[in-house]
Amino acid sequence: MKKRCRHLKKIQDIEPKSSECEACKISGESWKHLRMCMTCGFVGCCDQSKNTHARKHFEETGHPVIKSLEPGEDWLWCYKDKIYLKMPRVS
Repeated sequence: MKKRCRHLKKIQDIEPKSSECEACKISGESWKHLRMCMTCGFVGCCDQSKNTHARKHFEETGHPVIKSLEPGEDWLWCYKDKIYLKMPRVS
């Protein structure tokens, strides 16, 4: 049986709140890749970054779905269902 995401209704048509990881910027740290929360637009660093701010945001808020903000990447990740998703096409 194919795994499905149960949190697609949480996805909002939303713009990123920043073009960088604000938490890393404040602390003077660097990041590898940026991820955006698809519920509120929070931008945080990825799990390969030292501080994993995107995951910490999920753990604090329960907002389950993130989007890669890296150029050329069009995927989503659901932390709760542990599944990658393709970005839905907007018409």
